[in-house]
Amino acid sequence: MPESHEFDLLCRGCEKVLSEHELRAKLALGRPLRVKLGVDPTAPDIHLGHSVGLSKLRQFQDLGHEAILIIGDFTAMIGDPSGRSVTRPQLTHQQVLSNAKSYQEQAFKILSRERARIVFNGEWFEAMSFEEVIKLNSRVTLQQMLVREDFRERIDKGQPIRAHEIQYPIMQGWDSVMIKADVELGGTDQLFNIMVGRDLQREEGQPRQVCMVMPILEGLDGKQKMSKSLGNYVALNESPGDMFGKLMSISDELMPKYYRILLSEELSAGGHPMESKKALARRITARFHSEADAAAAQAEFETRFSKKDLASADLPAFTPGGAARDIVSLLVEAYGQCFQLTKSRSDARRLVEGGSVQWRGEKVADPKAVLPQGEPGVLKLDKTRAVRIG
Repeated sequence: MPESHEFDLLCRGCEKVLSEHELRAKLALGRPLRVKLGVDPTAPDIHLGHSVGLSKLRQFQDLGHEAILIIGDFTAMIGDPSGRSVTRPQLTHQQVLSNAKSYQEQAFKILSRERARIVFNGEWFEAMSFEEVIKLNSRVTLQQMLVREDFRERIDKGQPIRAHEIQYPIMQGWDSVMIKADVELGGTDQLFNIMVGRDLQREEGQPRQVCMVMPILEGLDGKQKMSKSLGNYVALNESPGDMFGKLMSISDELMPKYYRILLSEELSAGGHPMESKKALARRITARFHSEADAAAAQAEFETRFSKKDLASADLPAFTPGGAARDIVSLLVEAYGQCFQLTKSRSDARRLVEGGSVQWRGEKVADPKAVLPQGEPGVLKLDKTRAVRIG
């Protein structure tokens, strides 16, 4: 493939490339580049947000380059503070290794297993003496670390920054030194960490890695970065029906961004939003399952919602846990129990007042309404979700 076409293809979809000149020069070397993507297995699931970087890494694989997936078994015990307003909970090494096994299985839904190199950064960090750790820390100043926007905001708000969090960018940067990375991929929130890697490589006499940052995928709420802890995610190992249904729940305003980031194309103007959303959900579901699974998920969705035939649909069973039967409390509980989504009482009240909520096919318009205890039926939560009680 001509270098110019390869360059254009690899840069497509990136938010920033530092620098384009360096990337062109590396592509002209005539050898496979070592392309690094680091993942921290802080939870057992990979979601669509993770798929953005993995898809770019697969693109490098398909062009004949070496894909290096760094499993951060040591960095995950710290937890990346990028974009965080609070300190992440620390995990044990055993928890991290358990999550890492699941991570790898899901990552190979995107990457070619045969053409990927999996590396655990515990290989070098576990062997470091305390003296070596101190020397590595001396390479970076506290002022450099605290210039980070997320750290600065926490200081301004009087929120603590733990000393171990400052280690994270240094450790991520040292990963690049150890594998002699030519290119590092990451989200826009990783820019600082990747630049630390460039600095450490220069000090070690290595050519600096090219920094290629990808856009951040917002979660289903359309407000914050997709995250399991926020409950606004679509996991790669979701069932076809759940994956399709979750994607159908995104707002019309968020849809162009999902088309651009996940499908690498622009949403066609003038199309019907519902049909465009179905096309998005079907294509993403087919990518991680099969075309047959995606078609079945769409048919089930249309039975459940488009045809209003909720009584015969396969719905999640919801068993209210508390004594309260007011509609707002039930909505909040049903979202959490059946869909792992956090909804405030204000959110639930707005759904009721907006006419989205139905009980046994009848609209519930009063936020103070109370459902009869012990009576079975279908409770429709919003345009794309419903549960069966009893």
